[in-house]
Amino acid sequence: MKKLALAAAMSVAATAAFAGNPAPAPVEPVVIVEDTSSSAGGIIVPILAVILLAAAAASD
Repeated sequence: MKKLALAAAMSVAATAAFAGNPAPAPVEPVVIVEDTSSSAGGIIVPILAVILLAAAAASD
């Protein structure tokens, strides 16, 4: 009977010891580096379209 009582006491003590979550592992933040382009990159295509339209209108 003593062994049964000792086993019950040990199981209760063991469940209390593992009741909480372990501390989360420290995670280093990921650094994302993006290549930047000039602001004139979005204006080149419309300028070329205007030039082509002007050339097409002038050839008529």
